[in-house]
Amino acid sequence: MLNVVALIGRLGADPEIRYTPSGVPVASFRIAVNEYWTDQGGERKERTHWFSCVAWKGLAETIEKYLSKGSQVGISGSLQQRTWQNEMGETRSTVEIVVRNLTMLDNKRREEAPPIEDSDIPF
Repeated sequence: MLNVVALIGRLGADPEIRYTPSGVPVASFRIAVNEYWTDQGGERKERTHWFSCVAWKGLAETIEKYLSKGSQVGISGSLQQRTWQNEMGETRSTVEIVVRNLTMLDNKRREEAPPIEDSDIPF
């Protein structure tokens, strides 16, 4: 089986960082990916797709330090589905990308950032 996702997009907001009870950093962020095409009438069209992403450990710390709303990134990772119960006892679920590799595509950010190792992922 294969579970691989690769996208290039821009952060829709500053990343959110939190820590697990054992102190492991986790970054959550959403990226916007634009799709362009020309319809049958010759009119240029655009659609934006939003993707929820999560990164762990050193990668999460790098994201917190170097990325902000509007940053352009290339990411690759795998899809993961999470399920939980809200305050009303209703079951909710989401699909998110667990980021394993990240490339900062803004020139300034790329020059400042240290190399990222995927050994920082906890599983």
